[in-house]
Amino acid sequence: MRRPFIAGNWKMNTTKADAVALASALASGINADANADVAVCPPGVYLDAVVAAVSGSAVAVGAQNMHHEASGAYTGELSGGMLQDIGCTYVILGHSERRHVFGESSSDVNKKVHTALALGLKPIVCVGELLEEREAGKTADVNSEQLYGSLAGVTAEQMANVTLAYEPVWAIGTGKVATPEQAEAVHADIRKFLAYRYNDEVANSVRIQYGGSVKPGNANELLSQPNIDGALVGGAALSAESFLGIIAAA
Repeated sequence: MRRPFIAGNWKMNTTKADAVALASALASGINADANADVAVCPPGVYLDAVVAAVSGSAVAVGAQNMHHEASGAYTGELSGGMLQDIGCTYVILGHSERRHVFGESSSDVNKKVHTALALGLKPIVCVGELLEEREAGKTADVNSEQLYGSLAGVTAEQMANVTLAYEPVWAIGTGKVATPEQAEAVHADIRKFLAYRYNDEVANSVRIQYGGSVKPGNANELLSQPNIDGALVGGAALSAESFLGIIAAA
């Protein structure tokens, strides 16, 4: 049975004081024996403070992005080694905002995935379709293309350290949510992709999160679907009460 995994993507929000307070509230609100893995992904400037705030708790910390090179003249970027150095466990890669706002390709994501895995970081690799792509019946094609590109060269053994996140772009920050049936259908298709690309063992073991306006009120129904193994939470992760509610649903 796949262990649920709930991750909070704080995006470009919070002050340092708010980040530490939120992290501390989550660290004290989650039991060490909780039946779910939990991570928070704060803005890069607060990673160090949040790592300290959750030290010794059941909460892990991840970054929202990274560069694929180890060092160099890449102004404004963070390397995987830097993330590892301050205590990050996870890194979100290929989030829809990186793909559609900043123009990252699946090839770009793939370079980062390989770097993260080589360093021992655990990537959360995101895929998802635009509204016009869903309406055109291209959901499966778009997600398969993103998966093939983002996971190129990643071995079956390495997939043990990869989490996938399906996030329909039209449901992120819009208040719109894919119905449990819509989300489950895509998650099931992604699992079929994993079986085809790798094998049944990989398909049955890799965790696939749902991301897209997940809240305490809809989390239970979404997370009860057989192929949805957790959530990549945006806005609701900025409130300890809301985020703990989603974790409770898992």
